Amino acid sequence: MSVIRSAGLRGFRATVAELGGNAEEFALACGLPVAALDTDDLLVSDYTMGAVLELAAHRLRCPDLGLRISRRQDLAMLGPLALAIGNSPTLADVVECASRYLFVHARALSLTLEPDPYGERGVVALRYGVPPSTPTPVQGTDLGLAFVHHTILQRLATDRYGLRSVELPYRPPAPISVYEEFFGAPVRVERSAALLRVPSHLATVPLSGGDENLHRLAMAFLAELTGGAAADVAPRVRTAVQRLLGTTTPEIGAVARLLTVHPRTLQRRLAAEGATFAEILDEVRRAEARRYLTTTDMPMSQVAALLGLAEQATLTRCCRRWWGLTPTAVRRSGNRAPLP
Repeated sequence: MSVIRSAGLRGFRATVAELGGNAEEFALACGLPVAALDTDDLLVSDYTMGAVLELAAHRLRCPDLGLRISRRQDLAMLGPLALAIGNSPTLADVVECASRYLFVHARALSLTLEPDPYGERGVVALRYGVPPSTPTPVQGTDLGLAFVHHTILQRLATDRYGLRSVELPYRPPAPISVYEEFFGAPVRVERSAALLRVPSHLATVPLSGGDENLHRLAMAFLAELTGGAAADVAPRVRTAVQRLLGTTTPEIGAVARLLTVHPRTLQRRLAAEGATFAEILDEVRRAEARRYLTTTDMPMSQVAALLGLAEQATLTRCCRRWWGLTPTAVRRSGNRAPLP
């Protein structure tokens, strides 16, 4: 069975309520856990999720339901992918990330960059969807294409990024004019695949608001996360904290997003292993502080910043608690004497 994170249903409950329906009723009718409507971390059948969307669209007489839901979604729903995609230097990097790691969010989905199906010069196609042998869910595909258009391309590139046309592998129940108004481009139906045809130069145009260092950090973390990391969660939390230090505030919420779990779930799993997030953060800071102080001559204020500490005075207090020494004394000791 192919699964998808329940985050894919973000916005479903609110959109259904806006249309006068009951989201829980549709979930129960299709065998979807009601909890999936309000949490990001459940793994559910992508077939069941597609069925819920189709049933709601039919019962509510809202054939453009997928398009409507997409307006309530954002990058954060992608969990650990969000940091990598949101900080991608270019669209080509976005596609590379998605093609390698989209399975972390949804096993069967893919996003690839392909030659233009019509052979038009200066145009490439972003292909979105399920494997060719799998039936194409209308509302689910509408939602996915709309997410790529509205959340990734318009927000990371520009509102007017030059979309040439939208290709749909089905004839949708909603009027084509609804799609063309949403996408702001011609829409063609009953094509071979779900595509967004875009200018080829867009692949190399720098995206706004990205941080290349954060992108590399997130890609490295995804590689480690999907490369057979230990079943225990504490080592994975330790790795995430090490990567976040000096880049962003190493709060449990940020680590939980990287690990695709809710912060409370992460706390429970750590407790079951006899650990806490605060202890792991303190251990990582201690190890990193010793490394910076004994192997570099960087200013103390910079060391404090790299450890995610608010000020140099906090570093001094931490060193006294860890070793009974000031940061300067630790630096002077070098590696000559083992610190407790």
